[in-house]
Amino acid sequence: MSETAPPPYRRVAVVTVSFGSERVLPGFLAGFSSAIPEGLRVIVADNASGADSDVPSIVESAGAEYLPLGTNRGYGGAVNATVASLPPEIEWVLVSNPDVTIDASVIPVLVSTGESDSAIGSVGPTVLTAEGEIYPSAREVPSIRIGIGHALFSNLWPDNPWTRTYKRSDDVVVQRDAGWLSGSCLLVRRSAFEELDGFDTGFFMYFEDVDLGYRLTKAGYRNVFQPAVSVVHTGAHSTSSNQAAMVAAHHDSARRFIAKKYPGRLLAPIRWTVGVGLAVRSWVATRRSS
Repeated sequence: MSETAPPPYRRVAVVTVSFGSERVLPGFLAGFSSAIPEGLRVIVADNASGADSDVPSIVESAGAEYLPLGTNRGYGGAVNATVASLPPEIEWVLVSNPDVTIDASVIPVLVSTGESDSAIGSVGPTVLTAEGEIYPSAREVPSIRIGIGHALFSNLWPDNPWTRTYKRSDDVVVQRDAGWLSGSCLLVRRSAFEELDGFDTGFFMYFEDVDLGYRLTKAGYRNVFQPAVSVVHTGAHSTSSNQAAMVAAHHDSARRFIAKKYPGRLLAPIRWTVGVGLAVRSWVATRRSS
């Protein structure tokens, strides 16, 4: 290991997924430019490879690694394929959206937090919006009561008590355990990630991070929010052109997660009740985005 390279860099790989991400990738990769020569692996998995794509040249010029997938495997599927290709010495994987700005100095803090307890399966930083506001990125896996309240009232009554509890809005600057951490920027322990077979690829987009956090907890791992470091998430660039379809996809994924969490005939009324709430929320959100 190089004497000048912080030790965590040799044990970490950064993975992002591109889908028409030419506009935001330069900003994402710039945060790692000083660290890449010191041994940090930064890999861009491309879900939209095309002959006219500028992504390969952008990645190459930044000194990162390019992984064309040929077909669109979805966010979770692309991350899973990339993690499977990593050498055994990689112990931690920083999974991030390409429209996130990250300073490489964030990595040692997240790794140190993760290595403070072998039961920690994932660590998430503070996520800021482009305007500098704190995004509630460390949330609880919603119970039935909270899930229904959030689904029904979050758009009509944003400050309702169920949404506040779900988002843990009062604990945004406290290091703590969470039910799940935002997949926009998430450090995962590779052994735990592979133990669970990675992201559930049944979630093509949205809720794969909720599901992962839930399964990590069920397997005995902790999801830890580390507010001492932050990243900036500018927004879902690859989905902005079709907001109505993305709203529908989000709520479809929410229904799928509820079906996984509450399976079987006896729990069908629960799934139906939450489904109605999500349908109402989707209708309101779709009308607002159109």
